[in-house]
Amino acid sequence: MYWDKNETISRDEMHQIQSQRLIKTVDHVYRNMIPYRKKMDAMGVLPGDIKSIDDLCKLPFTDKEDLAQNYPYGLFAVPMDDVVRIHASSGTTGRQKVVGYTREDLEVWGNVMARTFTAGGVTKSDIGHISYGYGLFTGGLGAHGGSETVGCTTVPVSVGNTKRQIQILQDFGCTFICCTPSYALYIAETLEAEGIDPSTLSLRTGFLGAEPWTENMRREIEKRLGITTRDIYGLSEIIGPGVSFECSEQSGLHVNEDHFVPEIVNPDTGEPLPVGTAGELVFTCITKKAFPLIRYRTHDVCRLSAEPCSCGRTLIKMSKPAGRTDDMLIIRGVNVFPSQIESVLLEFDQTAPYYMLIVDRQGVLDTLEIQVELASEKFSDSVKDLEALSRDIRRNIESTLGIAAKVTLVEPHTLPRSEGKAKRILDKRSI
Repeated sequence: MYWDKNETISRDEMHQIQSQRLIKTVDHVYRNMIPYRKKMDAMGVLPGDIKSIDDLCKLPFTDKEDLAQNYPYGLFAVPMDDVVRIHASSGTTGRQKVVGYTREDLEVWGNVMARTFTAGGVTKSDIGHISYGYGLFTGGLGAHGGSETVGCTTVPVSVGNTKRQIQILQDFGCTFICCTPSYALYIAETLEAEGIDPSTLSLRTGFLGAEPWTENMRREIEKRLGITTRDIYGLSEIIGPGVSFECSEQSGLHVNEDHFVPEIVNPDTGEPLPVGTAGELVFTCITKKAFPLIRYRTHDVCRLSAEPCSCGRTLIKMSKPAGRTDDMLIIRGVNVFPSQIESVLLEFDQTAPYYMLIVDRQGVLDTLEIQVELASEKFSDSVKDLEALSRDIRRNIESTLGIAAKVTLVEPHTLPRSEGKAKRILDKRSI
C-alpha cells in the first residue's frame, strides 16, 4: 500500500521535484533567516547560484549550535503570526532546541507520518495506541497527526502508568502501538509479570523509534509481544517522527526525500561522501515554511542506499543509525557505540535486554564496566554458571569491539526502566 504517488516516482522525477523545491526554499531562507543569510554571504553564495539539487553542496551547514545561538525564534523564517505550534527538545547547551510549524508544515507532517503508517499496513479500520510523550516532545503529537491523517481511530495515551496502558490495549482493541523500543520491552515484561498472554491482545504492529535499537532488540520485542515492528526515524529539528520509515522489507528506512533531502558527509571534514559510504547524516528541508533548516548536521552515523526495493518504493533508503557522533564513546582510542554492545548482549539468552555502560578513568587509562541484567527465567545462583556467562560476554565484547571491559551481572529487575528514551551511559570522566 502507498499513501501517495511520490513514493514510487522515477529518480529523474524526484531530482526535478527536489531541485524546484530547493531553489524556492533557499530563496525563502535567504530573505527571512538573517543568521543563515550571513552564512551564505560569508561563503559568497547567493540564491541565484542554486540551480538544482546538485548545487546543495555549495550551501553552508546548520548545526545545533546555530539553534542555541538563535534561541528561541531566531531561525524562524515566518512571522510569529503564521506559527501555529511550537515544539522543543533538549539541547546539550542547557537551552532547548525550539522548532515552529505553520498550518502547511503540520499538513506535511501528517502526510509523511501517514506514509509511515500505511507502509506498515495501517488503514482507517485500525486503532492506534500512541505511547510517545505528548507536549513539547514531537513524538506523541507527530504520531497522532499521522494516525488521524490516515483516518484510523487514535488513542492518545502518552507515557506512564503501564498497567493502565495494558488495560487500554486490552479493552480498546488497539491494533498498533507507537513507543520507544525500550518501552515496548517494558510493556512485554509487565504483561509477563501480570500473567497476560500477548496473543490475547489485538496488537499487530509496533512503530518504534526515538532511540537507537538493534536487530537483536527487534527480534526480542517481536518474540515477546507477538507483533511485527517497524523502525521510524525523525528529529524535532527536521520535523519530528516521519523523516524516514521502514517498509515490509525491514532492511533500511525509506527517506521522505521529496520533503527532506539526505546527504552523507565525512563527520570530520564535512566533505560529501558517495551513496553507500558510512558517515554523518545531513538533512535539508525543502517544503517547510516556519523552520526550514538547510544542510542540518544530525550527528547520526549511517549510510544511504539507492538499491531497488521489493516494496516498489523508489525513495532512497538510509540504514538504521549505528549511533550518534556526539553519543559515541572513545575508550582507549576505540570508537564505541552503545548499539554495538547491545547487539552482543542480546546474543545471550541468559541476559535481559537491560544494561548500563559505566565509563571511568584510572590514572591515564579509560575503563568500561558493562552492567547487564540476568533474565528471570534463566537466573542461576550458581557461581560457576555466572562466572562462565560473564567470561563469555567479556570475550565476545573484546572480539567485536577490540576493547576489554568489566562485565557485572546484576539480578533481574534491578536496572532502571524507561517510559521514554532509555539512558544507558554513565560517563564519570566528565563528572
